[in-house]
Formats: sequence, C-alpha cells, structure tokens
Amino acid sequence: MIAWVGIGANLGDAHANVLDAIERLARMPGARLLQTSSLYRTAPIDSSGDDYVNAVAALDTELDAHALLQALFAIEQAHGRERPYRNAPRTLDLDLLLYGDQVIDNAPTLIVPHPRMHERAFVLAPLAEVVPDLVIPGRGAVRALLANVGDQGIAVLN
Repeated sequence: MIAWVGIGANLGDAHANVLDAIERLARMPGARLLQTSSLYRTAPIDSSGDDYVNAVAALDTELDAHALLQALFAIEQAHGRERPYRNAPRTLDLDLLLYGDQVIDNAPTLIVPHPRMHERAFVLAPLAEVVPDLVIPGRGAVRALLANVGDQGIAVLN
C-alpha cells in the first residue's frame, strides 16, 4: 500500500526535526520510503508560534493504517511531541494524509484522507511537486485544489 505522510515542525530546530523524521521513516519496519518532497516554510494556520518547516513523504507499507499511525506517533514521541491543546506549536507533527485510495473514518482516532489536507497549501504544494496528478478521494485533483489556497504563504527551502 502506498501511504502519504505529512511532516511538519515549528519548535526547536524544525528543519533538523523534519530531516530526522524523514530518516526515521526510511528506517521504519514494515515500510519503505519511496520519495519525499522538498522542504517548505509556511506560516502557522489556526495556530501560533514560529513558521513551520513542512514536507510530504510516500511510503510503500505492509502496515495497516492503524499500525502505521501508531508508528508515526512513536516517531513524534521520540521528538518530544506534546499535545497541550489543539494546533499547539510542535517539535514534530506526522499526519497520515492518504492510505492508497482508501477512505477511512474511525473518528476521532483515524480519518483518511486527512480531513483538512485539501485546505492546506503546506500539504498540497509538496504533493503537487512530487505527484501532480494525485487525486484525493472525495476531494479532487491536488493541482486543482492547490489553486484554491494560493493566498496561504509558502516557500521552498531546498
């Protein structure tokens, strides 16, 4: 199964945290890292704190969606991720964006496609970079959705 993971951080050395997360994804048992986007800088949305460093990664995984989510949480915990309140600044945030073309609604634990990914330039721009023809189930083509979030500031870092 091909899964797409959103990666973001805005506390501590956010750039290094994102790069370390990519390395950890590459070593994750039951998964193989296929590709990653460039890193992007974005202003917080519905949040506060410093700008975020964001990227996306594709994994070929034999893990089911729930096991993959738990593995992502473990990587966040290794970076000291705390969840004091919704949308708090974070040392590392890993979101399961897509799991193949499956639609999963086990709210509040797991919702795939990620419920707000189609509204976020920090997800859509990296996805459009690496897989421009991707279609988000129930939402549409990434390229078309990206046109709707043009007012959200985003810049490529590398």
